[in-house]
Order: sequence, then C-alpha cells, then structure tokens
Amino acid sequence: MIKINGNEFDYAGRSVQEVITELGYDKSRIAVERNEMIVPKASYEETILEDGDIVEVVSFVGGG
Repeated sequence: MIKINGNEFDYAGRSVQEVITELGYDKSRIAVERNEMIVPKASYEETILEDGDIVEVVSFVGGG
C-alpha cells in the first residue's frame, strides 16, 4: 500500500505519472514528494512507487 496525502492506495509498482493522472492532478500545477524527497517532474514516468512509500502531492493555487 502507498500512502498519498494521508490516504492508503494500492498503487505499488506503478509510476508517479500513472498515479497522478489517475487521481486527476494537473502535472503543471503540483509538486510531488516521495518519502520526504521531491520527485523532479522529469522523473515522474520513471519513478516507480514501492509498498510502504509515503507520498505528498501539493497543488499550487493562484490568488490575489
């Protein structure tokens, strides 16, 4: 199981790109942290999530 923003999902063995797409995130408006390390956007497709990973997805919100 993978914990994403505090919720558990059965996404072990899938790439960060697959997971954020399935969850409906816009890649251009988020940052992804895996086990307290930022995942570079260029590495989303090659970064494979493993059982026990803790992932935080932070969305950027504009305002004024």
